[in-house]
Amino acid sequence: MTLSLPAIDRRLWALAWPLMLTNLTVPLLGLVDTAVLGHLDSPEYLGAVAVGANLFSILYWTFGFMRMGTTGLAAQTWGKRDRFGQVALLVRSVLLAVAIGLLLILLHRPLIALGLNLMNPSPEVSALAAEYAAIRIWSAPAVLCQYTLVGWLIGTQFARGPMLMLIAANGLNIVLDVLFVTGLGWNSRGVAIATVIAEYGAAGLGFAIVWSRLPEGQRLTRALLGQLADYLAILRVNRYIMVRTVALLLVLAFFTAQGARQGDTILAANAVLITFLLLISNALDGFANAAEALIGEAVGKGSQHRFRLVFASALRWSLWGALALTLVFVFGGRTLVALLTGIESVRTTAWDYLPWLWLLPFASVWGFLFDGVFIGATRTRDMQNTMLFSALGVFLPVWWLTTGWGNHGLWFSLIALMLARAVSMGWLCWSHSRHDRWFQTP
Repeated sequence: MTLSLPAIDRRLWALAWPLMLTNLTVPLLGLVDTAVLGHLDSPEYLGAVAVGANLFSILYWTFGFMRMGTTGLAAQTWGKRDRFGQVALLVRSVLLAVAIGLLLILLHRPLIALGLNLMNPSPEVSALAAEYAAIRIWSAPAVLCQYTLVGWLIGTQFARGPMLMLIAANGLNIVLDVLFVTGLGWNSRGVAIATVIAEYGAAGLGFAIVWSRLPEGQRLTRALLGQLADYLAILRVNRYIMVRTVALLLVLAFFTAQGARQGDTILAANAVLITFLLLISNALDGFANAAEALIGEAVGKGSQHRFRLVFASALRWSLWGALALTLVFVFGGRTLVALLTGIESVRTTAWDYLPWLWLLPFASVWGFLFDGVFIGATRTRDMQNTMLFSALGVFLPVWWLTTGWGNHGLWFSLIALMLARAVSMGWLCWSHSRHDRWFQTP
């Protein structure tokens, strides 16, 4: 039975809204950490958690491929109705996540030392941040297992699972934050312990949800563990996403560093505006994540018609989302900036660069959408190559040519990066469609 466009839209929204809600509630935990520590007698605890949390955001997001790669592969096995393949992928991905998590624990001392040296906080904050990080690192296996579980649940089209996991993690973390910091006086150490417990709690809930979703009739057998070649196949898909993610993180780090060279006020103003880029990403990624699952299903089924319908629906709703965000920033941008900072110099400086924020939704929406398409089709090498082209061939040359423009040149370079991703991935998307490559093994 051929799905009509309204039916496709309903399926897209059924997957997208829990994922959008999940993404938009991610900053909640940071706000709670800030609230409980911000009322202590020393700002050093808040600074330590800010530095440590930033360090782990970079460290864990480097391994974000565990989520994205699993989604595409799971979606294709779902489309093929391959019960064994679904469970085998889950088992092997979880084992890889545990292995990488244990390796991070083993190497945590040099990794933490390197990260703190690069961030260069004050000696007092550095000591507290090191203590925080030495505790947080024990959550690595749980966090990476969550990535694989979330990816598998999205790929098998149960988007409420990740939402329930995040609600559980945030709820438990909030309660433990208040208990450990306010009640027991454990300060930044208490925040770290609360986060570790919450991460394992969310991973436990994730395993329970996944267990209830396993295909009927598929037993846990030795064959599910597979051979070395099976793990290498998963890593081949994921390694390209890792390179792509590291390149993006380096661009954002370079953007921050160049802003810092122009003074503390520019640095703070850019930080405020970049916060809205994270909002754009978290909102529009809901449609991209839904597209990952539905595109992967279409590829698994070998259905070109379904592929085109999903792409058209995801494109349409992504553009509507970008328009809505643009209107919010155009008419409410000054108010939103004022809500984030009460420092007059930072506020007025951010207002000067606000027009760049107006351009971000439509400049970036294409990259988010195409990421969803390419992940669903497991065309991850294309994601890597287009990001490297955009970062090295466009962002850096444009930044160098516009250094005389100051911070305006820096923002122009970021917009150029987004547009370069849009053009390069769009061209590949058109080429794959024209030559019928979406349904060929990458």
